[in-house]
Amino acid sequence: MKKLLSILCVLSVLVSINSFASEDNFDYEKFTNDYFAAWTNVQKPNANKEDLERYLSFLTDDVGYQHLPYSNDDSREPNGKDGMRKGMTYYLGIHTEYAAKLTNHAHGHNVIMIEFDTLAKGIHPDNGQLMTLNYHSFEVLEIENGKVSVIRHYSE
Repeated sequence: MKKLLSILCVLSVLVSINSFASEDNFDYEKFTNDYFAAWTNVQKPNANKEDLERYLSFLTDDVGYQHLPYSNDDSREPNGKDGMRKGMTYYLGIHTEYAAKLTNHAHGHNVIMIEFDTLAKGIHPDNGQLMTLNYHSFEVLEIENGKVSVIRHYSE
């Protein structure tokens, strides 16, 4: 029994060291660029479900999403990704024009901050009205095990 406990303790330490090492090896720069590319591809006029699934692959299943001033709840829910899939599918492909430029980004311990400018035109699916959007956004992405677990989106 003592031998088994010793082996379990050693394995526990090794797993802990490995998890810290993988966190230290996380490539924030690559993740930021890949995430932003996936996000912009979902917004483009020719966006499809494969683009959406590529974007969603960056998120945990229980992702929390807050979009101020419209939604102030960033709670993580077991079906968070499914909710985002449903909402984003509704708006998929509505833009007739879309461009976004990453203007700033930074990262710290398990957090990525991105700023970007967006110009979008399209037809709103609820009312059929032409919409033109030109705004600056700021997002804070919390990272857990290499995926986004919480998105806090701020825009004008």
